[in-house]
Amino acid sequence: MLGLFLPAGVLTAAGLIELSSISLHFFWLQLIWLFLGIGLVVFFIFVDWRFILNYRWIIGGLYILAVLLLIFVYLKGPVIRNIRSWITLGPFNFQPVELAKIALILLFANYFSRRHLSIARWKIIFTSFFLFIIPAVLAVIEPDLGAALILFGIWFGFLLLSGLPPRRVLAALAVFIIVGIFAWSYVLKDYHRERIVGFFYPESGSLGINYSAAQSKIAIGSAGFWGKGYGQGSQTQLGFLTEPSSDFILAAFIEEWGLAGGLVIIAFFLMLIYQILKIGASAEKNFERFICLGAAVVFGLQFILNSGSEVGLLPVVGLTFPFLSYGGSSLLASAFLLSIVNAIRREQI
Repeated sequence: MLGLFLPAGVLTAAGLIELSSISLHFFWLQLIWLFLGIGLVVFFIFVDWRFILNYRWIIGGLYILAVLLLIFVYLKGPVIRNIRSWITLGPFNFQPVELAKIALILLFANYFSRRHLSIARWKIIFTSFFLFIIPAVLAVIEPDLGAALILFGIWFGFLLLSGLPPRRVLAALAVFIIVGIFAWSYVLKDYHRERIVGFFYPESGSLGINYSAAQSKIAIGSAGFWGKGYGQGSQTQLGFLTEPSSDFILAAFIEEWGLAGGLVIIAFFLMLIYQILKIGASAEKNFERFICLGAAVVFGLQFILNSGSEVGLLPVVGLTFPFLSYGGSSLLASAFLLSIVNAIRREQI
């Protein structure tokens, strides 16, 4: 158990330390979400997860619930930071797209584990695309481009590792590109297009669309090997670094704890991914292997897109760093996935 929860615990503890430096308000809210996440872990230790998830109607119900909540949020949700993406419950905000990620992983794990021998059939490919595209489009129109990319990663990752022939992979990718061109013209907001264009021209817009990325690189570049010390990060503490508690928490952490601290964070995150893949490789059933695959894809993609945007290698798409960033619904969803993976590991003992 320590092999799986140790890296997640270190990342969460590091995030809480940095949040206490940035905002005590976010620190206490994250602590509450953490206790809820621990409750999920304990629940799946004492409850047979197979009894719950082996019923297809439960998995389908989670998917339908996620889609309905995404529709509700788009129609009635509050606008926060120009995005209609949350359901507000008192002082807490919950993102239904996090439930959509879990639902899609469980749905695809069940779907592909039963059909992996006939994965090359167009019917299976397009059915899986249809299941992915509904929550993805709802995420894009919120607009939450980062979440849509994660949902795409889940779908495409399942296709790749289900043994899909290369020609079918290229065809599936072509369908997505066509949909992407349509989304660029008719769905994406102006600031989404500006971020993508700004990625290819990083020298422009340092006071505009590339401001956050520029400040993040300054925070990281000025940290040195050991950092400036707890609460001493100038870019973070003086407000130059935008969203230091969520989208740019790695930059904030490195500014105060240096390159050494950043390397520790990356090392423990890679340890977490390794443990998930190891458990998946040892699983006896395809359903369990696919769940581990989905968890690794979600965590890995969020890490790549978040850290890549913080160092200026990728556009800023507004994604959290798993377990490190502030974000209650993200932490709860991550704890849920980790709980299921741990339940799979316990069956192997």
